This record gives sequence, C-alpha cells and structure tokens, in this order.
Amino acid sequence: MSRADLEKQPYDVATMFDGIAQRYDLMNDIAAMGQVGMWRDLMVQALEIAPGDEVLDLAAGTGTSTTAIARAGARVAAADFSLGMMSEGRRRGAPVPFIGADAQRLPFAEDSFDAAVISFGLRNVHEPRRALAEMVRVVRPGGRVVVCEFSTPSWRPFRTVYEKYLLRALPAVAGMVTTTADAYEYLAESILEWPDQEALRGWFLAAGMERAQYRNLSGGIVALHRGVVPVS
Repeated sequence: MSRADLEKQPYDVATMFDGIAQRYDLMNDIAAMGQVGMWRDLMVQALEIAPGDEVLDLAAGTGTSTTAIARAGARVAAADFSLGMMSEGRRRGAPVPFIGADAQRLPFAEDSFDAAVISFGLRNVHEPRRALAEMVRVVRPGGRVVVCEFSTPSWRPFRTVYEKYLLRALPAVAGMVTTTADAYEYLAESILEWPDQEALRGWFLAAGMERAQYRNLSGGIVALHRGVVPVS
C-alpha cells in the first residue's frame, strides 16, 4: 500500500493487516511505549458496562480489546474484516467469538447491542462516517458508542516532535521488529491525515448521537470519544 489517504480500499487494508497480524500487538506496545494497556482500560471504562451487557467490538483484530471487555462482565463479539488478524486471535486462544464483518455494512440487526466500540480502527475504514452510522444503527436507544483513536496532540511543540516520530522513528522500529515496515509507514501517515478531536466529535453529532464528547489521553496522542444513541 502506498501513501495514506482517506480513500482506503477495503481489500488493500485487509491484506495489509493479514500480513502484520502475528507481530501487530507487540509492535503496538513498542510504538506506544507501553501505554496501550492504559488506553485499553480507559476505553473499557468509557463503555460503562453493566453485567450481561451485549457489546460489539469492531475492528477487533486479535481480540485483545475484546477480551478486556469480556472480563468487565459483558457478552462481547469481536468483529473484523481481516482473516489473518482473527485467525491469530483464535490461535492465541482469545475467549471471545470472532465474526467476519465490514464496518460499513454490519451483519447485525438494528438495536442488537447495548454498546459498540472501535479502537484504533476507524481511520482504516474506507468510509468512516458510514461506519459510525452503522454503529448507531446496531446499538439500542440509550446505548453507548465509543471510539478510541489516534488524534492530534494539543500542545503544538509536542505535536511537531510527535509527527517526526511517526514519519521517521516508527517505520525504523517496525523494520527491526517486523518484515513489513512499509505497512507502518502507511499507518503513520494515516494518523497524521486523520481529523482532529473536534472534527471527529462533529462526525458523532452528524451520525445522530447525543452527548458527544471526548477525552484526550497522553497529551492528545489518543482521544477517547463517546456518544449516546438517542432514545427517541
């Protein structure tokens, strides 16, 4: 895959993730300097899970986030369109069901879940706003939609350093850990081209959600967005 843009073709993205599935979680931990677990814990908190809640974890990859949601007491499904990522999750024994799904055309009926979440996957969807609309469709009125995604650091000097890290250091580190450094060049560029916090909040509102808000994590490297599906 060449330079990133917001017109990502689903087959290309799925193929890319198939190719990096085995080392994906390890590379994430290295690239995020050990913060992934903290981000995941805060994502689970944002879902406000009650015992027995049914939750959809979209773009779930190998099921690491899905497993954390299950441990919080939810009945959760891991949905992804990368066969390689799901196969790796099954190989590792993730205790959750995996379902092949396109985020833009979810194979679930309306009002099927109490909450839906996508972590670090929305920016890789061909039409991310359509994916948000699909999440709203399958979540029951009053339910929660959560997006945990890389975002724009709030302090400008730090933002400059961060951009250099993404474009130079991240692919270099990936080259030492994996054999697919070009995939991480794409992922770095996709982060830089992704809309900022206020723009994504606007997408939540446009999708019909209420109480759309976000919380910056790690200085805005990541933003945790949350909205509520209207009751009427």
